[in-house]
Amino acid sequence: MESTLHHWKTSRSIYTGFFDKYNLEQLNKIPAGFNNNLIWNIGHVIAAQQGLVYRSCNVPMHISDDFFNRYKPGTKPTADVTQQEVDEIKELLTSLIEKTETDLANNIFQTFNQRKTGTGFYLRNLEDAVTFNNYHEGTHFGYMLSIAKFI
Repeated sequence: MESTLHHWKTSRSIYTGFFDKYNLEQLNKIPAGFNNNLIWNIGHVIAAQQGLVYRSCNVPMHISDDFFNRYKPGTKPTADVTQQEVDEIKELLTSLIEKTETDLANNIFQTFNQRKTGTGFYLRNLEDAVTFNNYHEGTHFGYMLSIAKFI
């Protein structure tokens, strides 16, 4: 699990770099042929991680239901986000790492609801979910690199 968490931290660090590289308008831009933007992808990986780890274990998430519902799988941007929302997403991107590590260390995850992901991965336990999360974040990083070529 230590190695998996290390990779997750690296992934989140790379995502954080998008805030330095792109302004609010660029973060919100949906290029022709795409159905989402840079900021939605970042919000989405936050919501997905909380769902994969916390919801799957019947543990309260560290994000609001409103945030989860805006960025959960199957959603897309419905309006531009404000700078205040960008700041919240940026903070959550890194703060949730520590919260998750603390929760793992405190062994709060006692159950896991096995399930098959929309992409066909079968998650049997918490370790599967954390490992799949890294794959998922890598996939969205690729989407973001494609979007970035057009903004």
